[in-house]
Amino acid sequence: MKKTSLYETHKKSGGKMVNFAGWMMPVQYTGIRKEHKAVRSCAGIFDVSHMGELEVTGEKAAVFCQWVTTNDIDKLRNGKAQYTLLCNEKGGVVDDIIIYKFGANHFFICVNASNTDKAYDWLLEKSKDFDVKVINSSNKFSQLAVQGPKAIEILNIVFGEKLNLISRFSFGKLKFRNFEVIAARTGYTGEDGFELFSPWSEAETLWNKIIEVGSEFGLLPCGLGARDTLRVEMGYSLYGHEIDEDISPIEAGLNRYVKFDKGDFLGRDILFNQFENGLGRKVVGFKMNERGIPREGYKLYNFDDNIGLVTSGTFSPSLEIGLGIGLVNSKNSLDEFEVEIRGEKRGALATGFPFYKK
Repeated sequence: MKKTSLYETHKKSGGKMVNFAGWMMPVQYTGIRKEHKAVRSCAGIFDVSHMGELEVTGEKAAVFCQWVTTNDIDKLRNGKAQYTLLCNEKGGVVDDIIIYKFGANHFFICVNASNTDKAYDWLLEKSKDFDVKVINSSNKFSQLAVQGPKAIEILNIVFGEKLNLISRFSFGKLKFRNFEVIAARTGYTGEDGFELFSPWSEAETLWNKIIEVGSEFGLLPCGLGARDTLRVEMGYSLYGHEIDEDISPIEAGLNRYVKFDKGDFLGRDILFNQFENGLGRKVVGFKMNERGIPREGYKLYNFDDNIGLVTSGTFSPSLEIGLGIGLVNSKNSLDEFEVEIRGEKRGALATGFPFYKK
């Protein structure tokens, strides 16, 4: 079982450790609900060092990254980041990523923990005909996420710099004591904040300082449980749930990250056909209008017909209602349907994303 450099820190702080994607990670500290509400009202800090970091360098780095991703790399300036997807030839998702442009010949890619080795091997295989180098730098970096309405104020104190000058989906390099931190204004909670890439061995120093400063504002250390409830409230896709190698970004409703006008890219023809001719299945969001919490794998019904499954579900601490995301076999718009919860069908109302709005 893999461990981040903060493993002992989490244990000492009362983190409840669980296996996640082969890593021992804290699922909660003081409770998912309390941690979730801290992020919505103030700030929370997450250890997300299990995420992978890959780099693509070389003369053809931009051309290669444009070909293997669905979004438009040419729109990225230096110091900017972009959410995009790596798709296979069938249009399925190898991984959803954030790609950072350091320069015309240097791109930095953050991948999901469960897909680090797969994405690295896949990029290596696809790069054979390009003048690029693909590097797995995951063992060099720890990653912390500081999210919430007070996150920027806290980090301004920690770094002694105005991080609010870094715009959304931009990043900069900052000095903290004697080491460098890549600070990216990105996140997975729907709140403002930063994801901080530090040297692997220095994460504890940075973590402790953020908690020291942030505790006066109400910041809490948060586990993966709150991270999941926060992302479900926003309707964000999670790999292995709403997207995978058999579920395309078009089926997942991620059309805005697929740029057909940029030219050829892996999976383009199949994705364009889905976009033009419609889908046999799609991802939908819903709120329970009867008691019950939808969970992954629960069956969805429409007029007694089993139309699909719940891909993600939870009880929303912000809205105090059961929320779910499902993959349904239907070209038709669905206003309401039912979720089978412990053998009983409970009513649900279809709704758009995000579920939670400020």
